[in-house]
Amino acid sequence: MTNFLRERGHLLTEQVNESSLNLDQLSSLELVELFNAEDQKVITAIAAAKHELAEAIERIAAGLKLGGRLFYIGAGTSGRLGVLDAAECPPTFCTPPELVQGIIAGGAGALVRSSEDLEDRAEDGASAMVEHNVGENDAVVGITAGGTTPYVHGAIQSAKSRGATTIFIACVPAEQVKADVDVDIRLLTGPEILAGSTRLKAGTVTKLALNILSTGTMVRLGKVYGNRMVDVAVTNNKLRDRALRILQDLTGLGRDAANSLLDNSGKWVKLAILMHSTGLDKQSGEQLLLQHSGNLRTAIASHQK
Repeated sequence: MTNFLRERGHLLTEQVNESSLNLDQLSSLELVELFNAEDQKVITAIAAAKHELAEAIERIAAGLKLGGRLFYIGAGTSGRLGVLDAAECPPTFCTPPELVQGIIAGGAGALVRSSEDLEDRAEDGASAMVEHNVGENDAVVGITAGGTTPYVHGAIQSAKSRGATTIFIACVPAEQVKADVDVDIRLLTGPEILAGSTRLKAGTVTKLALNILSTGTMVRLGKVYGNRMVDVAVTNNKLRDRALRILQDLTGLGRDAANSLLDNSGKWVKLAILMHSTGLDKQSGEQLLLQHSGNLRTAIASHQK
């Protein structure tokens, strides 16, 4: 690890992009065109890592089904992206805040204030795993664009020793920085337009990968019906309107009837659909969903047999 820290210039994410050597001489339109051309590499990088992403989804979902949790851990931009993805899960899938958690070097203050100096403390990453009592059913995703962040490696090593599933996301090839993990995801987007600024392509590809991991996991957990957010949290007018549109689309009910059904279900879209499809009351519907681990499709199918 220390060799890589001394020779960061050799890392893919630190190299100079030959396509942007005249960056400061480009017109605004030329800048946009260059960004657009370089960003095409993001989609290619995701496609190249599809098997590793799929394996990660399966492993994370398996652990969560047994009562585990998903942790993202990183520093700087990588840490912020993990925290963002974790924060989006409760409103989207009505998950408890502790199910998917983002941990960033420096804590909450690092979300709005640079604290990249803390990324060099591997012991802090290891301590975070102890503080969160990470165990065998948990999954820990270490995010580090350049692959060398000691804070992340410390966390991964600690999580592995505690029996957790370990997943590594980096934007450098494995031969540049190795990681002893269960799933090694490499998202190779090449040198940045602004040399070394990994909030650009590396940040974009990381955001896409985290979208895939969290959404794919929630699909595996039965929190999606078709392509609808049937576990959406109805906490404001916009989300209530979304819930009603989902109900109307899937049940064929008018607005008023869907409104009554949503209220009768305790504002739980999934339960409302089950009640409509089976004729069950709220309590019986809840019991049926519980028997099928919250999977709406299998719950409906079991009642129709």
